[in-house]
Amino acid sequence: MAKKNIFTDAFGTPYFLKRFIIFILGVVSYRRFNGFNKLKITGTEHLVDLPDSNVLFVSNHQTYFADVAAMYHAFCAVNNGYLNTIKNPIYLLNPKIDFYYVAAEETMNKGILPKIFKIAGAVTVKRTWRAEGKNVNRMVDMSEVDNIMKALDNGWVATFPQGTTSAFAQGRRGTAKLVKNQRPIVIPIKINGFRRAFDKKGLRVKVTGVKPTMEFKAPLEIDYDKENAHEILLKIMTAIEQTEDFNVLHSYDEELKAKKLEQKDSDN
Repeated sequence: MAKKNIFTDAFGTPYFLKRFIIFILGVVSYRRFNGFNKLKITGTEHLVDLPDSNVLFVSNHQTYFADVAAMYHAFCAVNNGYLNTIKNPIYLLNPKIDFYYVAAEETMNKGILPKIFKIAGAVTVKRTWRAEGKNVNRMVDMSEVDNIMKALDNGWVATFPQGTTSAFAQGRRGTAKLVKNQRPIVIPIKINGFRRAFDKKGLRVKVTGVKPTMEFKAPLEIDYDKENAHEILLKIMTAIEQTEDFNVLHSYDEELKAKKLEQKDSDN
């Protein structure tokens, strides 16, 4: 597989260009996370002693771009010794450049700004179950899997196992299979409040005064020799709190149904 060098990343993108784009996007987005809305970050102490490669961050997903932009701020801050804070944006002068994130190809090809985000570190994939607003059923493109593995071999990678911004959506087995085969260090990220603060794309501030949160959890303990993909996926979805056990509305609906059924039985 390709390797990074002192001038370019694993995919041939010049580092000077990535640094420039990350700096500009960081400056533009800074007030969104430390002005209009105050982003609260916790758990970045878990990132301090991580290796430079083969680290996979798994996260729930609430907007197309704000989630990833906040991660860049957090990683750049940690890269410069600032833990659980992004209050000193000087960290943007020395960004974390070997960071990649998995994104839907159709999302990254719509408009100029997404294409700029793409240069910053996107590893694009074609969703096998959804395309252009319609349900599809297509095979996994193995070249895309190779690209994710290439990114892991050369840096940190963030992925969203649900593949959608919908809360409590089913996790995709592809993430668990990748974890099983590549055996990375897996760091769960739990985000909240981004959906309230920003529009769906994450480009426009929808409401001010919201305090979005981003929690980095301890690395998952995974027995790669004994645990199968299904068990790994369940462990991931539990860690990012996206199983039905965490769905308060689902629990409320189930309780309501049970009460109605009980009432119906008593009436009979």
